[in-house]
This record gives sequence, structure tokens and C-alpha cells, in this order.
Amino acid sequence: MRMKRMMQVLMMGVLPLTATAREATIASPNGKLIVSVSDEGPQASYAVMFEGKQVVLPSALGLKADFGDFTGQLKMTGTEAAHTDRTYEMRQAKQSMMHYVAEQLTVGFQNAEGQQMAVEFSVSNNDVAFRYHIPRQKQGPAALSEQGNAKCAVIMSEATAFCLPEGTTTFLTPQSKAMVGWERTKPSYEEVYMADMPMDRRSEYGEGYTFPCLFRVRCAGVKEDRRADDCWVLISETGVGSGYCGSHLSDYPYHIAFPMPGENNGTGSTTPGISLPGTTPWRTITVGSSLKPIVETTIAYDVVEPLYTLTSHPSYGRYTWSWLIWQDKSINYDDQVKFIDLAAEMGYEFCLVDNWWDRNIGRERMAELSDYARKKGVALMLWYNSNGYENDAPQTPRDCLNTAYARDREMAWLQSIGVKGIKVDFFGGDKQVTMKLYEDILYDANRYGIQCIFHGCTLPRGWERMYPNYIASEAVLASENVYFSEEAAKRQPFDLTMHPFCRNAVASMDWGGVIMNRYMSKDNKSRHTRKTTDAFEMASAFINQTAIQCIAMQPNNLQELDSVTLDFLKRIPTTWDETRYIDGYPGQYVVLARRHGTQWYVAGLNALKEPLTLTLDLSAYNVTKLLNDRADKKGNVVGITIAGLKLKKGKVNITMQPNGGIVMY
Repeated sequence: MRMKRMMQVLMMGVLPLTATAREATIASPNGKLIVSVSDEGPQASYAVMFEGKQVVLPSALGLKADFGDFTGQLKMTGTEAAHTDRTYEMRQAKQSMMHYVAEQLTVGFQNAEGQQMAVEFSVSNNDVAFRYHIPRQKQGPAALSEQGNAKCAVIMSEATAFCLPEGTTTFLTPQSKAMVGWERTKPSYEEVYMADMPMDRRSEYGEGYTFPCLFRVRCAGVKEDRRADDCWVLISETGVGSGYCGSHLSDYPYHIAFPMPGENNGTGSTTPGISLPGTTPWRTITVGSSLKPIVETTIAYDVVEPLYTLTSHPSYGRYTWSWLIWQDKSINYDDQVKFIDLAAEMGYEFCLVDNWWDRNIGRERMAELSDYARKKGVALMLWYNSNGYENDAPQTPRDCLNTAYARDREMAWLQSIGVKGIKVDFFGGDKQVTMKLYEDILYDANRYGIQCIFHGCTLPRGWERMYPNYIASEAVLASENVYFSEEAAKRQPFDLTMHPFCRNAVASMDWGGVIMNRYMSKDNKSRHTRKTTDAFEMASAFINQTAIQCIAMQPNNLQELDSVTLDFLKRIPTTWDETRYIDGYPGQYVVLARRHGTQWYVAGLNALKEPLTLTLDLSAYNVTKLLNDRADKKGNVVGITIAGLKLKKGKVNITMQPNGGIVMY
């Protein structure tokens, strides 16, 4: 039906622009976000205005397929408008009940050879999503007469560009080179973010930037000295499964870039193939005059649909994890019993057993361990290496999930011993062949009632909705690096005040741990220290969004932490019915409100080197208590305090300590 409608679009009229060019426009339901599309000039283009300000200048549209070129000399052939208003439910995202209202416009184009393509736009009050439709071609150029009715296509490149006004600054993380880093496991979306950089700054490795990409836009026509008039723009993509590759943003000037040839150890194509009629993934642009629409956007889920249904009821919650601090030596039966007991004592739902369990514990004893955990009310999650041939990561179990027959055998065994989830690590890049591997693992896991977390991996692109047993991905320089290096420990506050505005804004993020050890060692007395306060760590559980959250306590914490802290850690929820942005700036500080059932939690993190005092309007939230850092007479933070919270006309003055945090509930 959609493709039939698209063919109708290709024949309809459009609004005239000049004698030789045409234009079409679409406005959001409230009329504040406007997209204009034109075929004037050498390339078709789109532009975006928000509240009367130009936030995306005319930017190229089009793609090049193996059978035809749609990057130049395109002419509009027709448009068709539609309206969508729908609700749907999700439990493993930032909000439980989604409501998507948008105006839609499909614009048909024809190239110089008479071949057809269309671009579908969906515009809500703060989000633009667009993708390409390619029908089967009724005719082709003489040189391609034998495939004039092509039924499949290879997309050689996209011309899709994002032209932002001069003076825009960036909050980006670079795309890594392929097959570099530890055991040649990159790209793994684990590079460092830079804040407030100029647009024309070249990426660190010359390969552009990974999605999502955040920009503070100096809107066209606004005076140079009025930064208060700036807008925020978040660019990403969604709807990428086995039918396409993952893309990223090129170096400036920005356009869609496909995977590097070296990814996946050089195997697989960098160019995606699709059957015809077919579509590309959605490119998304979220726009706001503040950071509120950026943090609260649900566009990654709004324009995609579930690809299958769950075979069993999902289970969400908290997990313990020995490997973060105790590392490889802890993957033995006795140490895992200690972390299962810790999970049971804290009322947590899961315990994650990391790499080498098949060698150090063995499959027979893993069945015993799972039985022990279940008797304690705890379910196991097991770590896997995704390889395969994709890189040199040696950890086992390997070669269990990379083929259909191996997956089926492994999933059946996991189900038989009561394992509820898997964490799969070390993927090879963004090529279509790897996107298919993600999808195959998820689909097969679902058949056996198993939920999935990915590490050493790409950005998830709408996967919480597309694959209902998908939970979260790392795709970030995560908590293990706090253990590995003191430099990463120092950078943690910056990272965790950056991600709500970019990485975690578009998808669930398995950061990997609310760390309660003061020292990064098993004895909690040696190696480097954690640089954040206890209140920061506890607040991070509310700032970082994932439905299965790691509370990286160690058995020694049961004796070292006071009862007030332990009681609070026992009650941390992981699913949210609503998320609201309150205040913040990327890489400096953040304050969010999240609702679980009827209870609101307002959490904040401060990455600055000095105390930060904020006046917050909390009149919309039923918060009566404040968890904050407790300081001694010299101003040194020595623990946490929980006290009653008094609002004056709905407002309160709150001070967050350097590298500190707050939770109001």
C-alpha cells in the first residue's frame, strides 16, 4: 500500500517555485517547525526553520544506486500530505506511554534518466525524520536496459547533507579507524567527546563522527552577541536493522557517510543492498530553543515498528557484576556465589557472569550456579564474545553466536538452565553484515525468552522498539575505563553530564555501574581512587537510562556503607513512565526528573570543579526528601545525607558539590 501511494506521489503536482524549479513545504502540528524542499539548483535540497529561525540551511538530498544516480538534476514530480496521531507503549525506554503526532509529506523526484525516487518527511513539534523510498523502475537508461526494471539495488552513497549556520559549535565524538585498538576491536563507539568545538574542526581520526551529533546552532539572522537566541540540534538515525548499514556523519561539511572498508576485518560490503521497492533508514533532526526537546525526544522509536513480539514477559531491574573491579580472576564459582549473594541481599534481580566462564567454571557447574542463583531469587546473565572473524578478541565463549546452528544450540541451553539475559561483546563495525548479526542474535534470543545487552558495539538505532527483547548497548566510553585509568576516572563527571544530551538521548545506555568502592581495587585500599562522590554515583542511576541497570557494588560495601546508603541503593528503580529535563549544560551539569509509577525522582550531577547552586522549580513533582553530599567542617565530602525537603512556592535552592550529585524524591 505504501509503495502504491508513493507511485501516486510521483505523478502528482507540486507547488511552483520558478519556471524551472519547484518547492514544497511541511509544518509541524504547532506550526513552529517548518521543512522546505526544493529541486532548484544542481541538487534537490531541504531546509529547516524553527520558530522563525533557520537552523538547517539548504542541504542536499539524494542517493546514488547501482542502477541510477539520484544526486543531481532531480525534478519534483509530486507531493502527498498525511497526518499521524498514535500512541504506543514501551517499558525499556525513557517513557512508558508514547504519543506521536506529526505531519507527513512524501515528495516524488525524477532524475535525468526518468528514474523515480521519493523522500518521506515526518515532522512533529520538535523532530524531523526523513527517509528515501525507491520503487521498482519501469524504465532505465539505454546502458542499463537489461535492468531497467531492477528489483534490487545497492546504495553506493548518500548525498544527504546537514548544512548548519556559521558560528555553530559542536558536541561530538569521533569515529575511530577500523581494526585498531585493543585486539583490533574498533570501531566500538568508545571515543572521547569534545564540547563546544567549532564546526570546521577536523575529527581526531579523519573519519567523521558517530551518531548522535549535538550542535549549538547560531541561527541564521541572529546577532552575533545573542547566544540566548541559539537553538539546539541533535542529528541521528533510526530504523537500522539487517536491511541497511549503520551510517555516521562525515567531517565538515557534514553529510551521511557509510562504513569504512576495513570494518569487520575487511569482510562484507560498505554499501548496503535493498530489495525494491524499498526504503532507507530514517535520518532524524531534533530541534529546540532549549535542551528540553533534545533530552526528551522519542523520535528514535516514533517512526519504527516492532519486528516481532516477545515470547516471554520481560524482566527489568538491577544487576551485580564482579568483573568491573575484581576483573578476570573473579570468574570462578566461589566468587560468583559472593556476587549472587550480594544481589540477593540487595534485592537485585540479576548477576552478570563475565568472560571466560566456560573455561573457568565450565558448563556443568554453570548450570549448578544458575540453580543456586534461582534459589536466591536471582537470575544469571552471561557474557559472550560475538566472534566469529571480526577481530582478535580472545575471550571465550567464542563462536557460539555467530552462526544460526550455534546460536540455536546455545540459546536452548541457556533457557534450560534458567539464564534470562546475555551480554554480547566485540562487534566489528557498522556494515550491513554486522547489523544482520545483531538482528539474528536478538531474534533467536527472543525465541528462548532471553534479553540482550551489547558491548563493544554500535549505537542502537530504534532497537528498543524494533526488537522488544533488546535492553541496552554500551556504545560509549563506559565504566570499565574508570577502573583501567585514572584519567578516565577524572573524566567521568564530564562524560555522565554529556550523555543525557546526546548518546543517552536517542537510546538506552549500559554505562556499566554505579560504583561504590572508593578505590579501584578488590581490597578498596589500592590503585587510584574514584573521583566522584557517593551522591554522584547514586544520582547517576537516575541520570543514565537503561531498564537493566548495573549497581556495581562489591561484597565489602555491605560492611563499609551505612544503612541509609544501603537502603537507598536497594530501592533504585530502572523503568520510567516519564522523563523531564529541568536544567543543565552538556559536559557541565544536568538535572532530570523521572517518574516511576506515582513517584517522581529529581536527580542532578555536577561536573564542575566548584559547588553549583541552582534554583529549581519543583512544583510539578511530589518530592519531599533530598539525598545530597555531606561535607565536614573543611568542606571535604565524607558521605551522604538524606533530609526533608522544603519548597517555597514550589521552588528550592540546591547546591551540588564538585563532582557531586543530588536525588530528590
